[in-house]
Amino acid sequence: MTRRISILNLVVAAALFAAAPAASQDTPTDDPQILLERLAQPDQDRWQRIERQITRIWSRSGSASVDLLLQRGRDAMQEGRADAAIDHFSAVIDHAPDFAEGWHARATAWFMEGRLGLAMADLEYALALNPQHFLAMMGLGRILEDLGQPEKARDVMLRVRAIHPHRDDVKAALERLDKAVQGVTL
Repeated sequence: MTRRISILNLVVAAALFAAAPAASQDTPTDDPQILLERLAQPDQDRWQRIERQITRIWSRSGSASVDLLLQRGRDAMQEGRADAAIDHFSAVIDHAPDFAEGWHARATAWFMEGRLGLAMADLEYALALNPQHFLAMMGLGRILEDLGQPEKARDVMLRVRAIHPHRDDVKAALERLDKAVQGVTL
């Protein structure tokens, strides 16, 4: 009788599992890999929402104090105080050196200050920690373009497009970089 009940339980469980709806595009998730897969779909019409979800996840360090420092740095940047932002982001990096968003944020502040070498170093570190960080890649591509390295900038932007094929600024950058690399036909 016990064996018969356990088999019956397995059959009922299997039927319930089979009847459960499969995970769809609309199924909420906090898994950045699933979100990145959805984002990479060329026909994705909810890409802006997915992008926001990804950046929100990437902005969580796992420490309330580090997250507060990150927010203070972002607030300082919005107020145009890049030097204060750099201090906050440096504190984030000191407390959480494996948190890619801290490096990316500080790179943005360095860029605002015109310190491209420092920005590039921080972006490379952010990408070592999170190779799919499309915003860090976009920043790196922009710096490479500003430094007169259109071939390298184009390669980086092609990587961005593979991850995130929806952003108009990436499409425009690729058009510009294609012209710079291939030249303009007359």
